[in-house]
Amino acid sequence: MIYLDNAATTSVHPKVLKAMLPYFDKKYSNPSGIYEFATAGKNAINEVREVIAKSINAKPSEIYFTSGGTESDNWALIGMARAMSDKGKHIITSKIEHHAVINTCLYLEKMGYDVTYLDVDEEGFISLRQLEREIRKDTILISIMFANNEVGTIEPIKKIGELARRNNICFHTDAVQAYLHTDIDVEKMNIDMLSASAHKFRGAKGTGFLYIRDNFVPDIFMHGGKQEKGRRAGTENVPGIIGMGEAVKVGIADMQKSNVYVRNMRDYLLYRIEHEIPDVYLNGARHMRLPGNLNVSFSNIEGESLLIMLDMDGICTSSGSACTAGVSNGSHVLKAMGLDKERLKGALRITLDAENTMEEMDYVIWRIKKNVATLRDKE
Repeated sequence: MIYLDNAATTSVHPKVLKAMLPYFDKKYSNPSGIYEFATAGKNAINEVREVIAKSINAKPSEIYFTSGGTESDNWALIGMARAMSDKGKHIITSKIEHHAVINTCLYLEKMGYDVTYLDVDEEGFISLRQLEREIRKDTILISIMFANNEVGTIEPIKKIGELARRNNICFHTDAVQAYLHTDIDVEKMNIDMLSASAHKFRGAKGTGFLYIRDNFVPDIFMHGGKQEKGRRAGTENVPGIIGMGEAVKVGIADMQKSNVYVRNMRDYLLYRIEHEIPDVYLNGARHMRLPGNLNVSFSNIEGESLLIMLDMDGICTSSGSACTAGVSNGSHVLKAMGLDKERLKGALRITLDAENTMEEMDYVIWRIKKNVATLRDKE
């Protein structure tokens, strides 16, 4: 099997698995206990808090553990909307956000909030001018993803943060795809809240975090006990948190070298696809995009048929977000970018990891060429 769907999930790194295992049988305490066996677990997860905080130039007190990106996004949007409702009920986001943000905004609209969905250009970038025009006196939150999960386009986060800061508006970014794949500094970028999910950077599923700047206090999202300073109740997922901490350590140590390797592999793949297959189009930004993301459209084919044929060849790819797999009406991201029906139906997303090899790319290109030719002959 050649796995090329790392934007959907990644394999757990061996060091991560090794770090997690003792917390299932030997160090299984509930960290809320007051005895030494429990406080050891509490200390361990607080060490992870410090590791994560350092990775984005935050304070440990600003890191809150969650079940993953979806919960983090929900808490950021719903929590801040409730907390700031006295000031206003206007939220700004974009049309290409992950459904964890889009559907949460739709929910908030039902609760009486007004949401503005920014357009994007043909490469997936929002317009800073439009963002500035849409800011109102009652705007309480701007939520723009750091990098898009389908086309990999990296948004102008620092400039968005500066604009939010000048207008005294809380700025949240969904960095699920970007964290540990590009440099993030919440101070330099004026980010007030940031979502991340461990299984996107070789940690375990069901674990993530939400960074919340100390001077912002979103409403409590999970009611119950006093975990996470009383703001997110529930017994901590200690093995998952420990594993996430190890994944962060590995990710930080390997990021620069890994990014160069993965980007070169992606560019090789793109070069050969563009030069050896006619009528193919790159979706998303050519340069300001995540290292391992490649999204292309082939004319005169059905992308789903290509996916099935590649699967039969032992190659795992996708046509977009795993959260919308099986949805037949096309990618909302590609539609927002203005792609025509031909490019919508022929889209293929390939997302690479440092575990992939150039030898695999040669096989993948060979199979894509053969399968595209077969599908076009059937037209």
